[in-house]
Amino acid sequence: MRRGFERAVHALLGVIGVAVVAVFLPLAFGLLPERFFDAGCRTGRALGTELACYRFMWNTITVGVFIGIVGPVIGTFLVHREMALIGETLAHTAFAGVAFGTLLFAASGWDARLLLVALAAAIVGALGVQLLATRTGAYGDVPIAIMLTGSFALGTLFIDVGGGFAFVDINSYLFGNISVTDEQSVALMALLSLVVVGVVALAYNQLLFITFDEQAARVARVPVSAYNGLLIVLTALVVVGSMQILGVILVAAMLVVPVAAASLLASSFRETLYTSIVIGELAVLTGLALSWQFSLRPGGTIVIVAIAVYLGAVVRTEAHPTPTG
Repeated sequence: MRRGFERAVHALLGVIGVAVVAVFLPLAFGLLPERFFDAGCRTGRALGTELACYRFMWNTITVGVFIGIVGPVIGTFLVHREMALIGETLAHTAFAGVAFGTLLFAASGWDARLLLVALAAAIVGALGVQLLATRTGAYGDVPIAIMLTGSFALGTLFIDVGGGFAFVDINSYLFGNISVTDEQSVALMALLSLVVVGVVALAYNQLLFITFDEQAARVARVPVSAYNGLLIVLTALVVVGSMQILGVILVAAMLVVPVAAASLLASSFRETLYTSIVIGELAVLTGLALSWQFSLRPGGTIVIVAIAVYLGAVVRTEAHPTPTG
């Protein structure tokens, strides 16, 4: 049964990989011909849905597919390092960046991409967490809690200074909004995803080493602080891309919940990573379909689906306990 499960995960992972290379990467960079969308619309109507007939939904699905990959990829390392809240912290830092970018726009007319400002703020916040942990000797939840509360407080002050930003829907960044996923946002998410996956692939062994035995990594002269900083910066990239759909409040869920479910089903770190990607994609695509069908917020729907999968994994594990390693 175990080998059958692993084969199924690998097969689904292969399907996801083919779909990303053949459809979603070309779509993100505007390389798909118009006849592709026409064919997708006709297929959707044959299945009884208009979802595939709207270009903004293709943008949303594309961003969602990338979130379903990079969230679990980074989350697998964070969960095993007991740093699950770092995603929530950087999401609040990115929110402060959105508020600051909107304030600049209101004050100077600078038409900046808010996601790029959020990205810069999240990276600064990520490096700030690392600096606090290194300089103060505090580790884990102390610098994370300080950065989380401080950045959100700063964001609220920017909102007050800007008079509430009546012309910008801040709720879209708090709770997610599929209407903000325009072509530029999709291309940015695709680039962020390529960077995250590429860096993790290149630094996989070192990240794995510091995840399970940081002290031994130091003895082996691995630059632990540098790789810790790298992991946090990669987390910032994932958070900024994910907040388009999930919003600040829910963005940490895609870093944690699919990995938590996969940890109950898989028998190794690598299989946990693979399984979490499959679960992440299942949650994203099912959540988007349900949100469209019942006019629900996509972020909340995606997270509830992911939690449902996690609870199913809990029930399965209790019924068929399997040793992990």
